[in-house]
Amino acid sequence: MSTAYEMVIGLEVHVELKTKTKIFCSCSTEFGAEPNTQCCPICLGYPGTLPVLNAKVVDYAIKAGLATNCTIAKFSKQDRKNYFYPDLPKAYQISQYDLPLCIGGWLDIETKNGKKRIRITRIHIEEDAGKLIHRQEGDISETLFDANRCGVSLIEIVSEPDLRSAEEVVAYLKKLRSTLLYTGVSDCKMNEGSMRCDVNLSVRKVGEEAFGTRTEMKNLNSFQFIARAIEYEFRRQVEELESGGKIVQETRRFDEVSGKTFSMRTKEDADDYRYFPDPDLCPIIISDEKIAALRAEIPMLPEERKERYIKSYGLTPYDAEMITAELKFADFFEKTAEKTKYPKLVANMLISEIFSYQLEEDEPIKIGAEHLASIAEMLGSGRINSNTAKKLLSEIWETGADPHKLVKERNLEQISDRDVLLAYVRKAIADNPKSIADYFNGKTSALKAIVGKVMAATGGKANPIIVNELIDIEIKELR
Repeated sequence: MSTAYEMVIGLEVHVELKTKTKIFCSCSTEFGAEPNTQCCPICLGYPGTLPVLNAKVVDYAIKAGLATNCTIAKFSKQDRKNYFYPDLPKAYQISQYDLPLCIGGWLDIETKNGKKRIRITRIHIEEDAGKLIHRQEGDISETLFDANRCGVSLIEIVSEPDLRSAEEVVAYLKKLRSTLLYTGVSDCKMNEGSMRCDVNLSVRKVGEEAFGTRTEMKNLNSFQFIARAIEYEFRRQVEELESGGKIVQETRRFDEVSGKTFSMRTKEDADDYRYFPDPDLCPIIISDEKIAALRAEIPMLPEERKERYIKSYGLTPYDAEMITAELKFADFFEKTAEKTKYPKLVANMLISEIFSYQLEEDEPIKIGAEHLASIAEMLGSGRINSNTAKKLLSEIWETGADPHKLVKERNLEQISDRDVLLAYVRKAIADNPKSIADYFNGKTSALKAIVGKVMAATGGKANPIIVNELIDIEIKELR
């Protein structure tokens, strides 16, 4: 990527709220139902029907706003956003325009240069559109329409253009997702479309203050795809400018197979939507007492937990950020850390091992806090080494066996007797003259082979710290 240019990114994140019914009617919001079975004249916009606002939508939106440090508007209203597209049966969407529910928040993220604050412009409530399914069979192409998603309750979270890289965008989205999960307002299942993102991206010369012309990439619902789309679109815009061309303000889609973005349509401005207050819906008036009651329902959020883990358990900001990203992992870490003198070892095993199992969102952690704490205790006290700890964790995950019994029954305790280990080290050196020669010829990594031989000969039970010390001593004597 060109270092003469920088990207400027603002996000519009759409999050489906976890209400059982839609925003203006009593239709179910359950995911995965048969197409067009969860819709009615209201969410399909039939003439003569009247919407009734779901009060839970307002409560959830306020919670989201409080959790992201927004100011809650005491008076807001709902507006009609007019546009014509096949997935919007009534040709307008009920949203909020100039008086949104939540204003002026922020979230802090961890970057390679430290903490960075990403400002949130607004959070407003709106209804979702339906879903189009495009199919191609031979020479015949068709588009099907599923109205189940029409009227599902959404919040749209709009950030300021404070993001400067794909890495920052992903960090912000992960922080936003974890914050919303903690509040319980959404399940944020990206694979089901519960959280999806529109990326507004422009480029400018490094050092310039004016923004370039932006493009919008619609409906991205995977961290990986979002990063790939950003990186491609940045390159595309830079190449266009370098060749003497101009960037057109437009909406683009990201093709996951080719890794490229393609133009869909010219991007609308606010005037094109012809906003006006919805005549069928009353203003939303929120009292201080209501805000206080909802604030009291919000648990300790990821940022507060992160700071506590750093202070109380000695975790690094990165490790604390990783653990607090998912509520179930944060709860599990706390429960385990209370049972051991080695909370940092618990964090290491959680991040390096349990995270690698790539659990589904609803899949439980299949090891008890007591068992993980026991492994941490044995590892921290030197009774077992890290290699044995990994093996124990893998087996207990599958069987639920007691780690202390496994160590005792299988004689897995770490060998730390220096005289015993010295015999293994001398034999490994004698049996591997090539590795020793390679080391003396400048290949320092060759000694890893000697360590590996000792570990293999001891069934992985040797204390690796003592083994490395003994190898250094023996090598010096060979010079």
